[in-house]
Amino acid sequence: MKNTPFNYIIIRNAARQNWLHFRSPQQIIAAETVEDVLPALQTVEKLVNKQGKYAAGWIAYEAAPAFDPAFTVHNAGSFPLLWFGIFGPPEEFHFSEVEAIPHKSLIAWKPSITKRDYRRAIASIKQFIANGDTYQVNYTYRLFADFTEDPWSFFVRLAQAQHSIYGAFLNTERWAICSASPELFFRLDGNDLYSRPMKGTASRGMILSDDLKQAEWLRQSEKNRAENAMIVDMVRNDMGRIAETGSVRVARSFEVEKYPTVWQMTSAVQAKTSASVYDILKTLFPAASITGAPKIRTMEIISQLETTPRRIYTGSIGFIGPNRQAQFNVAIRTVLIDTYKQQAEYGAGGGVVWDSTVVGEFEESKTKTKILTGWPVDFSLLETMLWTPQDGYFLLDRHISRLKDSANYFSIPLDIEAICNKLMLLSHTFSTIPHQVRLLVDKSGAVSCQSFALVDNVNTQKLSLKACLAVSPIDDSNPFYYHKTTHREMYNCELAANPAYNDVLLWNKKSELTEFCLGNIVVEIDNGLFTPPICSGLLGGTYRAMLLEQGKIVEKPLYIEDLAIATSVYRINSVRKWERVELDLRSNSKSTRNVIEYSP
Repeated sequence: MKNTPFNYIIIRNAARQNWLHFRSPQQIIAAETVEDVLPALQTVEKLVNKQGKYAAGWIAYEAAPAFDPAFTVHNAGSFPLLWFGIFGPPEEFHFSEVEAIPHKSLIAWKPSITKRDYRRAIASIKQFIANGDTYQVNYTYRLFADFTEDPWSFFVRLAQAQHSIYGAFLNTERWAICSASPELFFRLDGNDLYSRPMKGTASRGMILSDDLKQAEWLRQSEKNRAENAMIVDMVRNDMGRIAETGSVRVARSFEVEKYPTVWQMTSAVQAKTSASVYDILKTLFPAASITGAPKIRTMEIISQLETTPRRIYTGSIGFIGPNRQAQFNVAIRTVLIDTYKQQAEYGAGGGVVWDSTVVGEFEESKTKTKILTGWPVDFSLLETMLWTPQDGYFLLDRHISRLKDSANYFSIPLDIEAICNKLMLLSHTFSTIPHQVRLLVDKSGAVSCQSFALVDNVNTQKLSLKACLAVSPIDDSNPFYYHKTTHREMYNCELAANPAYNDVLLWNKKSELTEFCLGNIVVEIDNGLFTPPICSGLLGGTYRAMLLEQGKIVEKPLYIEDLAIATSVYRINSVRKWERVELDLRSNSKSTRNVIEYSP
């Protein structure tokens, strides 16, 4: 796709779960002013209905006054308020065949406001609510960055990482739009009109149990349910203006959906209507979930408090086809790239209500920016097991249980019966020598095994490994520290940087010890054996879990300074079990400085 001509569009058709490729437009229809928006939209729909064409493009948030002059917005600047290409029938685009393109460097995103500005805005919104001006305000801000890479490469990574239901890529001569939107604004199928307003967000947990708690918290959150219900009522009322009498209904309420970086609460509203796409947009735009309630007064407040135009952010991207087929997303989780100026922008925010807190709202907005760095990783789930002729697979039930949890967390299909059969057949090929077995499950659920004879499998507790302390803390928000997978870049880099040592001891930004690159840590202090809790940022080893259950070791936070009073340090894992470690704390003086820098 790189170097493909301008004015091509790829949009995910959620109804058929495929991607549509619109290219070589026969005509471009754009509106630069509010006065031009409605005539342009009428022309677009006329070409679709009368000539059997397809239209694909966008409507900016700042186009709203065209649909109702009472709506207040900023000036969108040079960004078109409406842009549609007119195409012949789209081709199906096989996105699964596209290889992810590695990014060359991290993009430095800078927010459009300070934390002080953010606090003031939230305080102002709560005062507006107290005064009765509004019930909910969707307050947002922008992130800006210099952008010099290929927009298509960026979108491939974004889409493959986020599995966006309503994703889209649009490339014009000046503007490129990379959308990983999970939210449906509306879909028209004949006379059936559907909308899936999204309101309510929670971050993902790092392990399955915490992740499910996050989902349940969101599901039961009175604040998020109230926000969602408020938006659903607005959508119902808006749809009711163009729907057949009595046909508007809420099909599903307060459903919690899993995405790679967040949990989202959605509801579904549907109706019967004979209205045109033009009339649907005129009635529903902009989406209720990105303004607040009531819409007119709340948009005034948004215009007063937000310092920059939203442009494509919270606008809509979609397509219109013959026979009353249309789909439009809510353009959230969307990056706009100005290729002339080599600049990119991304919007983030959330619905603010009376019981919102500055910290809570700011953390929610930060959660929504994680897609900017959460690039796709090619990995398989991994379990490394010990097999002996006397006992078979050591801790097999625990390995299978951990594998199931990780598969659930990453939404990977798992056939436990097939896995057990494969392991059994493999064991029949072993001699009387103990073996190390690597069980791998890729993202499609395909299973493979690797095995290695352990000719040196002796009582390693009597041996001593040499290890050093990592120079810098880990990022304990990286889920790959909590799940055993083939993605081991962060471990391999540490080991490669310290070739004189058998292992490296990791720690987090609170100066808490986490684990070795090749196993869990156990520290002996005052005749007690202690291991860090998983929340410090580590993999829950199966052998560690067994020792905890047996009461042979105890969980407690351990800090770098605790190493000075430890009488022994051990590395443990299910293959080598106990290994004594000779820890060199003098080898890396930078670690001491980092402890001071990152201490709470």
